[in-house]
Amino acid sequence: MRREAVHTDQAPPAIGPYSQAIKVDGWVWCSGQIPYDVEASAMVRGGAVEQTERVLRNLKAVLEAAGCTLDDVVRTTVYLADLGDFEAMNAVYARYFTGTPPARACIQAARLPRDALVEMDCVARL
Repeated sequence: MRREAVHTDQAPPAIGPYSQAIKVDGWVWCSGQIPYDVEASAMVRGGAVEQTERVLRNLKAVLEAAGCTLDDVVRTTVYLADLGDFEAMNAVYARYFTGTPPARACIQAARLPRDALVEMDCVARL
């Protein structure tokens, strides 16, 4: 088993001792992405719609750096600061995962990094 770290400047850098993603045995395990805009060097303002949009753009960038796309995602985990934002998040999510959507879990977290409203991680198959 050979593990390979994935890195892109198109998504937020790790803010701790972890990789944006790890490739191993034909799989890509993406770390959680928050709504941080690397070009603006700031968290995205707005509600769950705007933040989900940025989170998915960040995940897409990490996946592309790993050599795959959102179509290759088999599992996501969505973390919401408030489950009341589920419908707003889900509407954006549906625009990014067309066709056969991946398996998914969605949970409410007591607090997310940088006080984000949304965080998401995923697993994809190369």
